[in-house]
Amino acid sequence: MDIIEIDNLTQDYGHGRGVFDVSFSVREGEIFGFLGPNGAGKSTTIRHIMGFSKPQKGSVRVFGKDTFKNYYKILKNVGYLPGEIALPEGLTGWEFIHMMGELRHTKDVERLNMLLDRFELNPAGETKRMSLGDKRKLAIVTAFMADPEVLVLDEPTSGLDPVMQQTFVDFVKEEKKRGKTILLSSHMFNEVESTCGRIAIIKDGRIVSNFEANDIKHNQNKSYEITFGSLDELTKFCQGIPKFRKNLKVYKNIYLQETRPDNMTAVVAVNDKDVDKLVAKLSGYTIRDFHQDKYTLEDYFMHFYKEDKDFGGVF
Repeated sequence: MDIIEIDNLTQDYGHGRGVFDVSFSVREGEIFGFLGPNGAGKSTTIRHIMGFSKPQKGSVRVFGKDTFKNYYKILKNVGYLPGEIALPEGLTGWEFIHMMGELRHTKDVERLNMLLDRFELNPAGETKRMSLGDKRKLAIVTAFMADPEVLVLDEPTSGLDPVMQQTFVDFVKEEKKRGKTILLSSHMFNEVESTCGRIAIIKDGRIVSNFEANDIKHNQNKSYEITFGSLDELTKFCQGIPKFRKNLKVYKNIYLQETRPDNMTAVVAVNDKDVDKLVAKLSGYTIRDFHQDKYTLEDYFMHFYKEDKDFGGVF
């Protein structure tokens, strides 16, 4: 069952800014990753999910309801963590928590204390004097304290130190096990890779890929680094290998991705079923090192954000 549904969402602010024909859905009980750099359109999409903006075109639904028309109903069951934290001045952290508790109609003191302890937050001070990290922790606590069914998290660990980032990741995984539906918007690869089952990549306001995270983890297309015994051997090997292009969907045999003449290394792309052909081509060469590069979410992401290149600098 899809809890969040976005169909052909368009909000054009002019000069290439906004989102254009964005479509994806978030299933019940999953963590869905929404990946892209700042300015790509993540926060604009999330504002529509929360019902803060009306689409120029397309539709956005949560629990099957149009978000703009029903935001006041939807927010009862949705926890929201904004990317930019703007806390009201003149309040202490405790006062802000109590205010949000009244808005969310929650008085679960046990859960609140658990969250404060988990994220090591003392909310006694004034919000305007809090560090960026404490402001982020306060926002996390208030987003989760009502124990909502759905969490919409925009750059949730921005401003947190590495230890607290890991604490947050572990907590989100636990919430998933409890059946929560979570949209995690981020530009941090390790955060998305370690938590999300499905991922959408947004670039210039458009979805450029929507895929299962396991497709990256179990990708059969591999890269190998090969260090030769001499520059002549490197040159001879590479002259017989076609250069790789980023739009190549399936590796057939062997493709040259990069050369590093200074250390006599070539990086080649090959599908698992063709590794034996690579080994056969290397027979007769002096090989100092041969190892596989791990293919990561960042590698896949950068296919969409790097300009086309001709690899190989010595030929």
